[in-house]
Amino acid sequence: MEDNIQYYDAYEANLLNELLKMCSSLGMLDGELLSSEDIDHKWKEWAPEYIAQALPEVNSYPEFAIACAGYAGMAVAQWWDQDWGRHHGKGYEALQGSRGFDDMDEHILQNILGYSLDSEEAGQISNIMLCCAQKAVTYIRHEHIEAQTVKAFHIFARSVRVMFKIGAALQLRRLGYRFHKVDLSRQRPS
Repeated sequence: MEDNIQYYDAYEANLLNELLKMCSSLGMLDGELLSSEDIDHKWKEWAPEYIAQALPEVNSYPEFAIACAGYAGMAVAQWWDQDWGRHHGKGYEALQGSRGFDDMDEHILQNILGYSLDSEEAGQISNIMLCCAQKAVTYIRHEHIEAQTVKAFHIFARSVRVMFKIGAALQLRRLGYRFHKVDLSRQRPS
């Protein structure tokens, strides 16, 4: 079992690194994964519901099933920035549109992020989510995993967790967050 965990951890780290590099090369990130424990905790809370809805879609719509986790990350980052005290208790259902999981992307773009679906911003977000999801699907396929196995489930779960993190990082960057180096060796005069 220990070998499996190491394998899944390595897979997740490699996929995260690849998506981070891709987003950075497109100018959407700066080579660093912006994150917050508050945001990451939401994924732990929502993952079971998300995976239960997304898994049945994998065979027909693999990119969509994976990309929606990125949109969910963007939504949480938006709420975190706006007013986390008010939004931290939102349930998974707040991510869903009028058609449930089927229009989650449009609901998040329009009703949570506040973009018109035909806006340049919405188009840019949709494009980067699609590119990330396609890269993730390719990454999954390179693992040569038999469908509908325990291993396939864990790889999918790790992939959507990475997409959630990437989505959150992308939105935090869009909101103006950046990493800044701090020199702690310089002491202030007393």
